[in-house]
Amino acid sequence: MNRRILPTIALAFATSVVAFAAQAAEIKNIVIVHGAFADGSGWRKASDILERRGFNVTVVQEPLTSLAADIEATNRVLDLQDGPALLVGHSYGGLVITEAGHHKKVEGLVYVAAFQPNKGEDIASLGSSKPPAAMSIKETTDGKYLYLDPKAFAADFAADLPAADAAFAARAQVFAAKEVFTAKVGEPAWRTKKSWAIVATEDRAINPDLERSMAERAGSQVTEIKASHAVFASQAEKVADVIEIAAKGAGK
Repeated sequence: MNRRILPTIALAFATSVVAFAAQAAEIKNIVIVHGAFADGSGWRKASDILERRGFNVTVVQEPLTSLAADIEATNRVLDLQDGPALLVGHSYGGLVITEAGHHKKVEGLVYVAAFQPNKGEDIASLGSSKPPAAMSIKETTDGKYLYLDPKAFAADFAADLPAADAAFAARAQVFAAKEVFTAKVGEPAWRTKKSWAIVATEDRAINPDLERSMAERAGSQVTEIKASHAVFASQAEKVADVIEIAAKGAGK
């Protein structure tokens, strides 16, 4: 072979390897799992920001009837992604992504003011270990579902949202089956996949110290944002920034 051709071949090979590595590290699919007492619509602002930045965003509308059903709903959405995905969970959604994160398309996890359980843990036990400031959860008359007292919803869930938005969120909240609060998770996906966590420092629904300790235990990269439990809506730009950082870092 002509010796002058060898450097050209080597350069072309090196360039292709670099290009392939860059492509492999690039995650464009963001899958979001909302928490209890809410639905996916609250993520509209953050989703729009991420879409403008070139990401493909899908929000899972899980039924909140059981942890198993919510994991199945999340897996169905993950199955439809056209490549690797970043899985984002808010509040109870953190429980869901801890299990659904084992899906083969998930490259990383982002916990947004969320529960980040270890194997065998549930929301009830975690919440009682470091009680939150809010105690406004009520039971439906049939005893099967829980909801946030609409009178306390703004203060305890969305204190930094405009009053009209918080009032609408209270009226539109999705009741959660009681069993989701005692459902225990299996082996957590954060043990084998990179994770990021947002601590909402003014959170009254989950104790911020609990958010910090769970994230530290999991080895997550932590960002603290001065916001209520509804940080995903009240500080959508900052939340989108963390998700973008995670999308760029998960595949490396």
